[in-house]
Amino acid sequence: MEIKTDDYHIAYDEANAIVTCQGSLLLSGTDEYAPILELLTQAATQQPEKLTLDLRPLEFLNSSGINTLTKFVINVRNQQNLQLIGMGYEEIPWQVRLLKNLQRLMPDLQLTLE
Repeated sequence: MEIKTDDYHIAYDEANAIVTCQGSLLLSGTDEYAPILELLTQAATQQPEKLTLDLRPLEFLNSSGINTLTKFVINVRNQQNLQLIGMGYEEIPWQVRLLKNLQRLMPDLQLTLE
């Protein structure tokens, strides 16, 4: 599964259970982010033991994108059999803040900051 445009690329690697977000996500509103939320939800419904959300290649994410990721985490936090892993770069402050805020919503979320 993947969504690819000139500005961003979201891909789910089913074999490794990794969703990678690349580029700049500057979409307006929840309607434009709906396909991304659907991709994330479909990845989670594949029921992998671990699902990794790799934000390292993501250069920018606006507030609507943050809301979309928050909604996704809220939707999956009660899945007992899913370990969610968030990956980001320590030197990119917004990635660290976002991942730590997601971890507050889902304390079992594992952070990997490089």
